[in-house]
Amino acid sequence: DANRQISEYKFRLSKAEQDITTLEQNVVRLEGQVARYKNAAENAEKVEDELKAEKRKLLRELRAALDKIEEMEMTNSHLMKRLEKMKANRSALLSQQ
Repeated sequence: DANRQISEYKFRLSKAEQDITTLEQNVVRLEGQVARYKNAAENAEKVEDELKAEKRKLLRELRAALDKIEEMEMTNSHLMKRLEKMKANRSALLSQQ
């Protein structure tokens, strides 16, 4: 009976050692995954920061371009009014002659 118990305990010990080995391998595999995911997350954050900076830069450029367009439209409007006045003056001068 004692030999049977010893054999059973040896079997249980062997099984437990196999389970421990399997669990240790899982831990190593999962630690590798964690390291890869952490690295990927850091890279994603870096890319996100770069994209945010690029977006801010593009928005500044857009605002500057829109301001320039508005300024040019105002200048164009002013010049068109001057041109119309000059045409009107020319027509008035020609009609007087």
